[in-house]
Amino acid sequence: MFLFGKSGGEPQMVSKEAALKGRAEPMEVGPTHYVLKNPMKGPWPAGFKTLVVANGCFWGSEKGMWRLPGVYSTAVGYSAGYTPNPTYEEACSGRSGHTESVQIVYDPSKISVVDLLRWHWEAHDPCAGMGQGNDRGTQYRSGVYWFDDEQRALATASKDAYEAALGGKKITTEIRPAANFGEAVFYYAEDYHQQYLAKPGARPYCSAQPQCVSLPPFAKWCPAGLEHHAPKLPDSFWAEHSPTPHCVIRSPDAPFVL
Repeated sequence: MFLFGKSGGEPQMVSKEAALKGRAEPMEVGPTHYVLKNPMKGPWPAGFKTLVVANGCFWGSEKGMWRLPGVYSTAVGYSAGYTPNPTYEEACSGRSGHTESVQIVYDPSKISVVDLLRWHWEAHDPCAGMGQGNDRGTQYRSGVYWFDDEQRALATASKDAYEAALGGKKITTEIRPAANFGEAVFYYAEDYHQQYLAKPGARPYCSAQPQCVSLPPFAKWCPAGLEHHAPKLPDSFWAEHSPTPHCVIRSPDAPFVL
């Protein structure tokens, strides 16, 4: 069930005290990424970085990320809640506090966290509150969960820049430190959810609502001292591959589909 406010409006977060207890055993997932053929779990190669984002149904979110050059591995899961190792049903009940999320492991020599943040902002409606499209509930809220101070500064500055580009619409995305979540900010989802949209028989579905508005150029909003995080994907990439409505469920013969 979803937890709604007293007026029956916006879904409300469950309290820590009322959240489901969960379990100690982690979800079992296959060892190898179905598309990228790299490991699904660490340890990761030296120098690689991790970012966790949430922007609606995690099937399409993950597909958008695994297609970006320089991304080493992706996984879908449950983030920023209270229940250890929740099941899909528990996350969807609204009683775990988690949102559907994607863990991205990337090579910063090939792709910048700014590129990942740009995809995150442009691939959904970050002003949608507790939902995305027809999907409503706290498990569909938007979020960025950072692992170091540079990711924090870039996430916050890019949020402000994108909010301005949207013409004053209020972004509701939460930007929080991964370290705030005790045991883990990210719990792996069931194996059948991993790389779901690449697997035979997958139901083509994506709830994301891209606003078709570009993140302003990095030079206009870059925090002082973080110029070395300049985007590595060229403008020509974005001209061809920027997120558009239903972009993650294009036909198999469309470009940029794995």
